[in-house]
Amino acid sequence: MLFVSDVHGAFEALRRLIDTGETVVVLGDLANLTDYRNGRGAIADVLGIDFARAASVARAAGDYEAMRELWTSHVGDRAHEVQSAIGQAVLAQYRDAAVALDGGHGYVIHGNVDRPRHLSESLPDGFEYMHGQARDINGLRFGFVGGGIQTPLKADGEVSDEEMERLLSDLGPVDVLCTHVPPDVGALRGDVITGRQERGSGPIRDYLLEVQPKYHLFGDVHQPQATSWRIGRTRCFNAGYFRATGRFLEFRNSLVHTGRLG
Repeated sequence: MLFVSDVHGAFEALRRLIDTGETVVVLGDLANLTDYRNGRGAIADVLGIDFARAASVARAAGDYEAMRELWTSHVGDRAHEVQSAIGQAVLAQYRDAAVALDGGHGYVIHGNVDRPRHLSESLPDGFEYMHGQARDINGLRFGFVGGGIQTPLKADGEVSDEEMERLLSDLGPVDVLCTHVPPDVGALRGDVITGRQERGSGPIRDYLLEVQPKYHLFGDVHQPQATSWRIGRTRCFNAGYFRATGRFLEFRNSLVHTGRLG
């Protein structure tokens, strides 16, 4: 099995993984609202690259008030029209994702920038949307919970701590936990490029400490201080920023290895 996260529109590279014939698991963020390195994405398509880059700077700093001010000054009374246009751009990305995934097989959860309903409806035959579900695969119990940490933006792909607690409780014990966001552990949520501590999940950390699955696989933090960590008996792995690096995790014979597209 191959695990990727934060695809963010890198569908040609994703297709190369599908063509290996392996089971592919996408740990969220297929959509690309804004590439923080250059501003490209659905927001730039609708509102222009200058706005997208300015919004990226504010988001990277965690300045949601500045993001709201940018939005208000740039969009004005066109909010519904602009939101609809961004939604259509994301839907177009999901159509491209479906082409990339077509003919393959695997599992998908959503990330914080995804639109869960539209993502799940776009998946081709062979791929299952697994948010909040558990599945026995090759003799191991896998649990899947998508979504990002809740922010003042209240985006469709975000999940509150209360909802995360419920979802994890409903999973019960698993051998491998698959999420989009990391647990609330400093080294796993620290981004070495932005210098910021991204938000990690307290409920996921608590679940790992209580249940002690063998592995926890996730993404979300693009340039983490640590790509692997241990919490009790659980070995935690960040699958990587696939759009920028082509990095993935290979799960074989109950061991996790790191791979990268050449």
